[in-house]
Amino acid sequence: MKFGIVFFPTVGPADKSGTQYFDEALCLVDLAEELGFAHVKIVEHYFFPYGGYSPDPVTFLAAAAGRTRRVRLGTSATIPAFQHPVKLAGKLAMLDNISGGRVDAAFGRAFLPDEFAAFGIPIDESKDRFVESVTAIKRLWSEEDVVFEGRYHRFGPVTLLPRPAQQPHPPVFVTTARSAESCAEAGRAGHNLQTVPNVMATEELQDRLRTYRAEWAAAGHTPGAEQIHLTYPCVVAEDGEEARRKGRYDDDRNTTAIRAAVASWATTRSTAYPGYENLVKATQTSHFESKLDGNKLLIGSPEQVRGQLEQISSWFGDDLTLSLGVHSGHLSFEDAATTMRLMAEQVIPKLKGGLA
Repeated sequence: MKFGIVFFPTVGPADKSGTQYFDEALCLVDLAEELGFAHVKIVEHYFFPYGGYSPDPVTFLAAAAGRTRRVRLGTSATIPAFQHPVKLAGKLAMLDNISGGRVDAAFGRAFLPDEFAAFGIPIDESKDRFVESVTAIKRLWSEEDVVFEGRYHRFGPVTLLPRPAQQPHPPVFVTTARSAESCAEAGRAGHNLQTVPNVMATEELQDRLRTYRAEWAAAGHTPGAEQIHLTYPCVVAEDGEEARRKGRYDDDRNTTAIRAAVASWATTRSTAYPGYENLVKATQTSHFESKLDGNKLLIGSPEQVRGQLEQISSWFGDDLTLSLGVHSGHLSFEDAATTMRLMAEQVIPKLKGGLA
């Protein structure tokens, strides 16, 4: 296994200022570089405490690039539907050059109706816009004199500058939360996969990963070259009871944040998001203990978390990369730093492969 950290702020001005949150997060980026973590990622969301402090991942990652030399920098994920593909391709190519070729580009469809409404984008168009934009971005990165004729975007001939530092382009990830078909399509297209175990049963995720790997192989992509990233909230303390107390508080606040963000699904229906009208109920029946028992959260003492990781490896394979959500903003900077140090010093070295 490999390990990195991911920032998914679920705080607002009533909790702490954006200035304070980003100062803490960038100090944790420094620590990730020091401790040997594989990557740093950040999400894209708007308006709500649920991710709203991160409307532009590239801005944060550019700051992270300037204070690191080794750690990879990932979007987790950026939303093509809300930007013109020429603009997004250019921003990510510029970041790839600034960072010396360390960008991992994860793209997602988005799923919050209020975000689509604010951008004036029909939510039913999200899948088609996603596929079209990712296709356009990859062409802009890898070709010259690109002429693109899509349903939503038409341009060219254009040659993007700067060219990406990584050739033919940065690694492309598809971020998916619930869609089995998205996993299959990612495998067929040769895209890497990023997903969240917290939102599905273990058996469902096992099935999705089998499908993804099978489709990757059937499409003739290089065997074993695919990357699978799984995201887990993570709180580690020397005392397991302390970790659980803090983890419970963090999970409760995160659940409150997502409950507010998905509220409009109670009155929204979309053929592009079958079953998402159940999200509101799901947030009302989300329980910390059941998530912890199901290893959806990495919380406890170093020994307890090692046991969780061994179980996760047996379920999903040991060729995974785990993105650790260490700082939603509700716990202190010191709590997040302790989690990272204990993971790097007492948990990961005792696992097969260590920090890779």
